Amino acid sequence: MEKRLRSSLQSSAEEFLSLAQKQSLKSSKPILKSLIHKITPNSDLSSSLPISLHRSISHSIQSFQKLLQPNPRRSPNPSPSKSPPTKRHRRSSRHSKTPVDPEPDRHEFDVGKEKKKLLKDLEILAYIAVLCVTHPKKAFSPSDLLPGVRALHDNLILFDSDSVLLSEIANLCEEWWKENLPGRETLISQSLPFLLSKSLTLKRKVDLHRVYSLREAFALFDYEDESIEDLKLLLIRCVIAPLYLKTDDGRRFLAFVFGLSNQLVKEMLAMIRSQIPFGRKSMLEAYGDILFRAWKAAEGDSKGELEDGFLQGLIDGAIHASSPALAASIRRVLGGFISQRTTEGVEKLLFRLTEPVIFRSLQVANSNVRQNALHLLLDMFPLEDPDSTKEVKDTLLDKQFFLLERLLADDCPDVRVVAVEGSCRILHLFWEIIPSASITKTITKIFDDMSHDICIEVRLSTLNGIIYLLGNPQSHEILKVLLPRLGHLMLDNTVSTRAAVADLLLLIRDIRNFQFHKVVVLDVLLTTLANDQPLVAQKITKLLIPSYFPSKVPVEEACSRCITLIKRSPMAGARFCEFAVSEGASIKSLMELFRVFISLILSPDKLDADQMEGLLVAASYLCNSLASEPCYKCALNKLLDGEKVKFLFAAASTARAQSSVIKIVSTISPDEAAGLFEECMGLVTNCSGISDNVERQAEVRSAHKLFLSCDGFDDMFEALTVRLQKTAYRCHIKFGTEIPKNSFSSTKRKKSMSSGKISAKWKCVGGKKAFDFEKDYSIAVGIAWQIRDLLISEDSRKAILGSQTLELSFIALKIISEVSIMQCMHCEYMDTSPILAYTVLALHMTLQNVSISIQKDCGTRNNSTDSSRSLPEAKKLLGAGDSGKYSKLPSELGQANSKTAGSHRRGNKEPQTDASSPSAHDSFNIEQKRVLIKVKMLTASLKSMVDAAMVGFLSHYYGQLLKFTSRYVQFIISALGQQSHDQFQFEEEDLKDIVVCVKSSFTYAAKLLNLVHRAVSEASPLPPEAFDVASNLLDLITSIELHLGSGKAASLVAAAKPWLPDLILALGSGNILKETQGEGIHFHASDHIKVHFPSWLLSLARTELSEMSEVSPEKDDDGRVSESEDFPVFKKLLGMIVTLLKGNPNVLDAVGVIFLTGSVVGLERKDFGLVLGPVHFVCMKLFSRDDKEWGDMMLASLQGIYPQIERELEEENDEDGRQKLHSAKELLEPVWMYHIYETGRVAMME
Repeated sequence: MEKRLRSSLQSSAEEFLSLAQKQSLKSSKPILKSLIHKITPNSDLSSSLPISLHRSISHSIQSFQKLLQPNPRRSPNPSPSKSPPTKRHRRSSRHSKTPVDPEPDRHEFDVGKEKKKLLKDLEILAYIAVLCVTHPKKAFSPSDLLPGVRALHDNLILFDSDSVLLSEIANLCEEWWKENLPGRETLISQSLPFLLSKSLTLKRKVDLHRVYSLREAFALFDYEDESIEDLKLLLIRCVIAPLYLKTDDGRRFLAFVFGLSNQLVKEMLAMIRSQIPFGRKSMLEAYGDILFRAWKAAEGDSKGELEDGFLQGLIDGAIHASSPALAASIRRVLGGFISQRTTEGVEKLLFRLTEPVIFRSLQVANSNVRQNALHLLLDMFPLEDPDSTKEVKDTLLDKQFFLLERLLADDCPDVRVVAVEGSCRILHLFWEIIPSASITKTITKIFDDMSHDICIEVRLSTLNGIIYLLGNPQSHEILKVLLPRLGHLMLDNTVSTRAAVADLLLLIRDIRNFQFHKVVVLDVLLTTLANDQPLVAQKITKLLIPSYFPSKVPVEEACSRCITLIKRSPMAGARFCEFAVSEGASIKSLMELFRVFISLILSPDKLDADQMEGLLVAASYLCNSLASEPCYKCALNKLLDGEKVKFLFAAASTARAQSSVIKIVSTISPDEAAGLFEECMGLVTNCSGISDNVERQAEVRSAHKLFLSCDGFDDMFEALTVRLQKTAYRCHIKFGTEIPKNSFSSTKRKKSMSSGKISAKWKCVGGKKAFDFEKDYSIAVGIAWQIRDLLISEDSRKAILGSQTLELSFIALKIISEVSIMQCMHCEYMDTSPILAYTVLALHMTLQNVSISIQKDCGTRNNSTDSSRSLPEAKKLLGAGDSGKYSKLPSELGQANSKTAGSHRRGNKEPQTDASSPSAHDSFNIEQKRVLIKVKMLTASLKSMVDAAMVGFLSHYYGQLLKFTSRYVQFIISALGQQSHDQFQFEEEDLKDIVVCVKSSFTYAAKLLNLVHRAVSEASPLPPEAFDVASNLLDLITSIELHLGSGKAASLVAAAKPWLPDLILALGSGNILKETQGEGIHFHASDHIKVHFPSWLLSLARTELSEMSEVSPEKDDDGRVSESEDFPVFKKLLGMIVTLLKGNPNVLDAVGVIFLTGSVVGLERKDFGLVLGPVHFVCMKLFSRDDKEWGDMMLASLQGIYPQIERELEEENDEDGRQKLHSAKELLEPVWMYHIYETGRVAMME
């Protein structure tokens, strides 16, 4: 092929080009390059080849253009004869294989084939043109080559289907421009947009580099011409293209584009401005760099637009931003200039733009503006005019320090936080140039005032600022004196602050001439190590490990130092051993330390109880760390034989020490644990009061672990079951509670501690000996807590569910739970643990398909396998809410089980009461405790039922669940009302417990609403009780705020916020049901409100009236609306509800009717404040004043309200009432008139 091409080239240019077009571009590139680059400037081909090349290019382009023109399906010159058309075959099986008219398809195929051939020819010709342009000896005249090159460029848009040809043409135009050949300005109008679009599409750096190398060509366009719009759009796209923002060439190119056109500058700045609120840090920093480059190169109007338009706007925006995040984003863009302030002109520019606004903004009333301005000042510090005198600069610097000192005492904690950290940053960076008086004044205020600030964040920022300041060695001399003033922060009540102090101590430990124990005394460190959270304790361990277990001394000395620590502070030493491994101590050294500990414990040397406890706890921690390594676990096992284990347990004189021995044995030597079973059994069975004792909980968990590891869990669980049976039997004796007949297990187990005796348990636990029921019940509560705790772990849960005494423990828990519920108002010691343990156990049994059989009095057996039977107490609790007032809820709960009530009558059993008559004060105290117990019981019951519903159980009882929830919430509201009327006052601790229960109950009630909404379908509509729950929950919030204050209400609203959508849907459920299912539906929310008017609507009316200065309603004794109470938290909640409602017009319509119904009730009651409040809320909050597009349901309600307001206006004589009615009429009148005369929707609803 090469010979033929060389021969044709010697013959003529036309023959060479003709033969070249028959070759493949990819394979012929090296040959063509070699042949063309051998042509000399004196050769005839240097003049003939460009001419022939132009002719071939023009011919191919013309042929391609003709193929692009539309062609008729037949010949353009049909025969004039009018012979009839041939008969067309019908499509049938006989002709299915014969195309009806193949000529058009064949023609299209031929056209496509011809296009491909022409494009292939043009690829070769374009490449030859590139070779001619880049000829090393410049053998070809540019004027000869230009016509052909221009033909390719001008028709570039036609070849969009051939990427190879497009690239070759673009390469050709690019090389022409780089070689600065004549006429290059005619080869950019098509090639530049193509290269720009290619770089944006393919996102390759090589394409971006090509665009950047051609940047000067972009200056030739007229950007004011309308035809340039496509190129302008591509350039603006570059502003948000990551490739252009990440690379240096891209940033340089964008900075260059800023100098092309004033109008283009405005559009690019607008694009950047729109990206600032959402841009990432890297994008915003890139914008800052681009703007700085553009500013340096800009002149005239463009520079003015950048400075006085965009940059001034950024500075104003950074100060007045609506959020801290937006202000930070703007400052990142400004950082492109601030970081280049040493560049000539930048410092003066920043001063000129910032000085007029920043000092005024630092002193305004708005704390957000002060904070934003402070951030900006800290970024630009020191703000000064480089052309001013030294006296002026010093005065301005003093002014900045004066404002910083003032902001350190700002009323807003957020401003103080920024001021503290900013002051430390300024001292770190500019220590050398700041006057010593200013340094002393600032740093003293930080240490003396800010470290004692009431705000946690300010104290924490003080520590972080000092840590940063320590990075400047020149500050060390003064800090060495002042740092002890921060020692009190190690006893701060927040973990984050104490952790920051530990970080500070770790930093100064490694600074020469600093001693950390002079900042925080060692005794305080050890106390914190012994009692603090793991985060802080681990940092203190890291701080002390070079002193008390150094790696650079012999291991014997290291062990001696650690023992010294334990003897000085036993629990601190134990915690030190807990974190020693994680802080780099050698495993081998820790093994030796463990041996020393065991030897010291077993030695005859006398140690006090605290030291012995510390050694055992420390050994337990070390054992847990060492046992993770198999080789050390074997060594530990050999170290502790049976006799040593007994000695260890004998030496343990405290419960925690015994728990540590149990942990050690269960971890490394389960076979030696037989001698500990009796002691461990005592721990788990004598468990009264464990639910409130964290230390005893840890001990019992250690015993559980031992029983699991030693295959003794069944014995332990059987012992717990015996105690539960004992308490259940005494419930039967004391209260007459029914006991199932199948109280024994038919299965026998080997080596059971109570083998052969289980069948007689119910009788044996009675006896004739007097008993203390409260003590037995307290033990049962502790066992219930243990069962719940054991069900958390997978191993212990499997052991319980596989236990042969599971049925007996389940029945006993059931009986104790019944008594806990029935007697909670009569016995103060009743607890929720049995109920929670019973329901959790029932859930796990149901999930694992563990069935039990309960034999009734009549002898029938009930196999409980499904969810409804595994939670029978839920049905009883639900049944308690069917009738009566909510204030009677507990007594109704006591009557929920008719059989239990019957057994009460048969046994003539009554709850125990004191023989003596209590005083009034004592009665109130008893009532407080009873209400608290009742709330806890109901909270536990609600929790258990909702948990069951969440895993798919009780789905058929949603209506009853909702009814029970409503009545429970009503009971709490009633109890709070009784307290506010001084019927009794809760003690502070009891009140805290009630608030915790209320928050938990609110969350579970909202979860229930969510479950009900998820279950809604055509076959299962939303229960009408959902509205009651939602309305009562809103009542609860207003009641909490009214009776307990805004602080507790705010915490409840915080818990309610994630569930607001479910609350809103339930609130509008009644009207949605009516709308979707027709007027015949039984439940209608508006009708329900008229019968049971919710208090939250009254509170809404009060909050609205308090905003209307022209309305001053008087407080009335009959409960009418007044402005006497303020509900700021409820008002904030209403704002969140409005925001959500505006997102869904249908729900807005359904809920809006509820508010209007409040006005209807106000009209019926002649309470015109109640009329005006909801109307004002609807017209001014739910809708804007100009928004008249109400939904159908709200318009239907309006049709009843508006005429009635007009009638009341005519009949009302009281001036105050008339004023309120007139205000309500003015608010509704625009909507009324609009739909009467414009849409006619109101008239259609008559």
